Amino acid sequence: MRGSAAVGAVLLVAAAAVGPRSAAVAVPALAWTSSVAGVERVAVEIAGGGEGWRTRIVGVRVDPRRVRFSLRARVVAGFPGWRVERAPDAAILAVNTGQFSGFVPWGWVVMNGDEIRPPGRGPLAPAIGWDASGRTRWYEPDEIDGARRRGALVEALQSYPTLIDARGLVPQPLTRDGLGVDVRHRDRRLAIGEDGNGRVILALTRFYGLGEMSPDLPLGLTLEEMADVMRGLGCRRAVALDGGVSAQLMVREHGQRIVWHGWRSVPLGLIAEPIAAPDGE
Repeated sequence: MRGSAAVGAVLLVAAAAVGPRSAAVAVPALAWTSSVAGVERVAVEIAGGGEGWRTRIVGVRVDPRRVRFSLRARVVAGFPGWRVERAPDAAILAVNTGQFSGFVPWGWVVMNGDEIRPPGRGPLAPAIGWDASGRTRWYEPDEIDGARRRGALVEALQSYPTLIDARGLVPQPLTRDGLGVDVRHRDRRLAIGEDGNGRVILALTRFYGLGEMSPDLPLGLTLEEMADVMRGLGCRRAVALDGGVSAQLMVREHGQRIVWHGWRSVPLGLIAEPIAAPDGE
C-alpha cells in the first residue's frame, strides 16, 4: 500500500511542479496542546506552492524555564551516528541540528562550556546558545565572535539560512533570485525560532498530498514559505536547521515517545530534559 502511495505522490508532484508559488503561506488558527510540563505541540495543514500544496506542520513550543537544552554528538566508524531515537530516557524533546559535511557539524558548536567547532562564516548564519541559567541567546553572524570572547555559553549551535532576522524581516536572499540562495528549491523543512515570550519554537514539515496515506518523502516548501510558517507559529526570529532527509523530531507525550523519523543519521542533535518548575508556579 505504501508503494502505491509513493507512486501516487510522484504523480501528484509532477502535476503540481508547474504550479506558481503561492503569494504567502497562511497558517490556520493554532490549538496548542500540552505534551509534558513546559512543552506544547500543534499539528496543522497548510498550502504552499508546487509540491507543497498540501503540507502538514508539526510545531513544538518549549518554555526554556522548564527544560535544560543540551547537544549530543555521535560518530561511528567515521560516519554520523546520532538519531533522535538515541536521546536519553529523560529527554522530552530531541531534534537534529544544523548542516554538516561528512561527519563534521558545520559552524560553531559549544558543548558543556567547551568550544568543539569554530564558527562558520556567512551573512545568514546566526547562532543560538544557552547560558548557565538556561536562558536562550541569539547571535547575528557579526555578534558570534563577541560571544566567544565572553565565554558565557554552556551550549551553542550555528545554522543557516536565517528565516526571520533580528528585525523580524525575511532576508531578501530568500525572496529574490541571484542572491546566493536557491529560492525555488522545495524540500522537507526543519527550523528553530523564538517567540515574543522567549519560548523556543521548532517546526517540522511533512508532505501530506495523500493525507494519512502520504509516504515519508523529502518534498515540501521553499525557504521563504518556511519563513511564513515560522511567523505563523509566533516567531519573531528563526533559522533553518538541516531539513530534507536529515529532518527528525521526537516529543514525549503521556509517557510515550512520538517520533518523526529522518532518513539518515546526523553528527549532532539537540535534546531537552525537564527541570524543576520556577518558584511561584
